[in-house]
Amino acid sequence: MKINFTLNAKPVSVDVEPSDLVCDLVRERLGLTGTHVGCDTSQCGACVVHIDGISVKSCTAFAVSLEGKSLTTIEGLATGAALHPMQQAFTENHGLQCGFCTPGMIMSAVDFAKRNPSPTPEGVRRWLEGNMCRCTGYQNIVASVIAGTAAMQAQKGA
Repeated sequence: MKINFTLNAKPVSVDVEPSDLVCDLVRERLGLTGTHVGCDTSQCGACVVHIDGISVKSCTAFAVSLEGKSLTTIEGLATGAALHPMQQAFTENHGLQCGFCTPGMIMSAVDFAKRNPSPTPEGVRRWLEGNMCRCTGYQNIVASVIAGTAAMQAQKGA
């Protein structure tokens, strides 16, 4: 079956099987390997992407559901060489270590920031309960999300 959707602001038309998952389509067929698959059970959150601006675990979403929609992966956040404010905040606040969970964390954080312009550490921690990091104690991730949210708000107001 052929589906048509927008991937990182570019139109895509691709054949998929009804059982194909978004994560497999993105990684294996479209070559965008920033979206990681860590658990295959929707526990870890490493595979989070945005479908129509909403964070979704791509290991539980069927590719056919993309028909007519907009899909954004971690590769679609930056504008040219300029990092997205949340990506920059993770870099500046040491919100990553090995980097495996980072794409999913950032994608979840961007959705969170759009919904919560004045985040609290507790609110960030609650939102990210579905994203696991095995390297950090989450303190720098929380600081990154708060800083990234502020930067996104400043960019929006500019």
